[in-house]
Amino acid sequence: MDTIAVLANPEAGRGRHRGLLPAVVDRLGRTATVRILTATSGAQAEQACRQAVREGVTALVAVGGDGTVHRALQAVAGTKTLFGVVPAGTGNDFAAAAGAGSLDQLAAAWAERRHAALDVGHITDSHGNERWFAAVLATGFDAIVNEFANRMRFPRGPRRYDVAVVLELARLRPRPYTLVLDGVDHSCRAVLVAIGNGPRYGGGLRICPGADLTDGLLDVVVAAPLGRVALMRIKPRLRHGTHLTDPRVRAHRAREVRIQAPDIVAYADGERIGPLELTVRCEPGAVRLLR
Repeated sequence: MDTIAVLANPEAGRGRHRGLLPAVVDRLGRTATVRILTATSGAQAEQACRQAVREGVTALVAVGGDGTVHRALQAVAGTKTLFGVVPAGTGNDFAAAAGAGSLDQLAAAWAERRHAALDVGHITDSHGNERWFAAVLATGFDAIVNEFANRMRFPRGPRRYDVAVVLELARLRPRPYTLVLDGVDHSCRAVLVAIGNGPRYGGGLRICPGADLTDGLLDVVVAAPLGRVALMRIKPRLRHGTHLTDPRVRAHRAREVRIQAPDIVAYADGERIGPLELTVRCEPGAVRLLR
């Protein structure tokens, strides 16, 4: 009998979907042996996922938000193991872009073994450490805000990101980026550089609106030096992706991106990656998503 490993984050979506896991086990358990992966940290979650894939599970299902997807992706990308997502987070940006919807949709796809081969982003840092990402790699002002917010002890919850934005805006300055796209130098000064395998991050902000999970390319969006007021005026336009009409915002496409900038810690799928410099590649069809 097939075995499905399930990684669930009970705190995803601020705990609103804690009752979802029993339903997932019930539905998928009708046609497979379901194995629930337990972990008390992100590192343990990744280790449990890797172990399940090594042991030959037929599918790995992530129940949660983009962070849970990111953890599971480290084990399943580049393998033949089927990947399922039940969106239960606050943003669910990868699920929305990939067309992963309800538990009913997942169960129907599993019953037919129906899946799509989707691209995944691959990151290598200056020490040779590797990570996969599903949605967007943030390497500019957005990443700086995330890093600062994660160091704050007060306030708790989403409010700390609002506070971090205000405080970091006061220190806003463009940084020199070494940016090489498919071997062509695009180095510049910028306040934001986002590298998208998918179009969305931050709970529906379409930072890379043209990104396609099946085109074998990464979308790279660069915002030239902007003042505080200009940056805040552009921010609301991210919801619809219309910021690309601003002449100070440029978009590129590439299979490989090399990026370096001082004093920036990158974040992918909302998870901390580490300091720039990084080499980022698109790996076509590296995940087989049930949908």
